[in-house]
Amino acid sequence: MSLSVDAMAEEEVAPVPNSFKPPGAADDDAAGGGSGLPATQITSNSRVNELLECPVCTNTMYPPIHQCRNGHTLCSSCKPRVQDQCPTCRQVLGDIRCLALEKVAEFLELPCKYISLGCQEIFPYYNKLKHEARCNFRPYNCPYAGWECSAQGDIPFLVAHLRDDHKVDMHTGCTFNHRYVKSNPREVENATWMLTIFHCFEQHFCMHFEAFQLGMAPVYIVFLQFMGDENEACNYRYSLEVGLNGRKLTWEGIPRSIRDSHQEVRDSHDGLIIQRNMAIFFSGNKKDLKLRVTGRIWKEEPNSDTGLCSLTL
Repeated sequence: MSLSVDAMAEEEVAPVPNSFKPPGAADDDAAGGGSGLPATQITSNSRVNELLECPVCTNTMYPPIHQCRNGHTLCSSCKPRVQDQCPTCRQVLGDIRCLALEKVAEFLELPCKYISLGCQEIFPYYNKLKHEARCNFRPYNCPYAGWECSAQGDIPFLVAHLRDDHKVDMHTGCTFNHRYVKSNPREVENATWMLTIFHCFEQHFCMHFEAFQLGMAPVYIVFLQFMGDENEACNYRYSLEVGLNGRKLTWEGIPRSIRDSHQEVRDSHDGLIIQRNMAIFFSGNKKDLKLRVTGRIWKEEPNSDTGLCSLTL
């Protein structure tokens, strides 16, 4: 979060000791002339990390960093939560910025917050958030679309979570033949959907089947997602097919990573889209929807001689 120069000028800034100096700057205390923090504390990342820890959420604070008149700091995200009252001394926070601490933070190098999950990267203070938003070690969100599920974790955790908590069907193999049944298919609602998990090539894939409104037209969409990162998802391909009486619709594509939400994939129409009338035709029954979807998943292996990809069925 940032403020314009004009906005910053209108804010009240509390007086702070002139003791925060970037590493390498001249130190009056070392010469016996200053009254602020010792230089050894300023140059210690761990010490400054403690100063940058928000007392409410315990996350690292980023500008604007707020403080009360007694010098207690707070991150901008938590300020509304405490109703403009300092959580330490209960004084009114107002619009006081701790500009000195914000300046010191520019010289810090901090580890990624996903260090406990395996990331060993260290970044300058202002690059840390950008990295964490794309870090390959960040946890995955639950791909279940039935309701807003807040579960996060690695892939083994999510597979167990989907099986045990959401009772999702689990299948092994790279081919599938599924039949989706819905009574009164002329009533298409966004809540009409199904999720199935496939395990093949030592990986997991989610297949979504959903009815939704595309503009004014009710449609069905089927698509596959890879339970892993984008750079791995591109190694796989999948095909989908629906048909009856010698007529068929087919789709072939690359599974999207579950880093992309179910809604993002659906709204981008990245899958097999079936108009309602066509779905009823393929069902062979105008009363109930009985749509059979077949398909397969395969992997593209790099060719050691040419560097190109070859197909593994």
